[in-house]
Amino acid sequence: MSGIDGLGGVERVMALRAQILERNSALARAGQSAGAAPTTGATGAAQGPSFSQSMENALAKVNETQQKAGALSESYERGETVDIAKVMLARQEASVGFEATLQVRNKILSAYKDIMSMPV
Repeated sequence: MSGIDGLGGVERVMALRAQILERNSALARAGQSAGAAPTTGATGAAQGPSFSQSMENALAKVNETQQKAGALSESYERGETVDIAKVMLARQEASVGFEATLQVRNKILSAYKDIMSMPV
């Protein structure tokens, strides 16, 4: 049974990795089209969530993943019947999510510093 749980966890981690890569490519496309004219009005609202909303959603998901991993770890430490593979995969998934969030933060700070150091 732990083999089945392990495969599901690996699939979740791979899905998380695919989401991160997809977001990175979306950010790269957005950076390339940054020179285009900005859209305003009713058409701008129909484009989807704003950057801040996307970041809030991503941070909420990472937080949820970390809380789930913490709860599984605590259950295992209390001696409840929890598969150790499930606990380890949840912790690894939380770690990958946190690392991805940290890298995004570093890129945002780097871009901010670059913009602030531009001559006006």
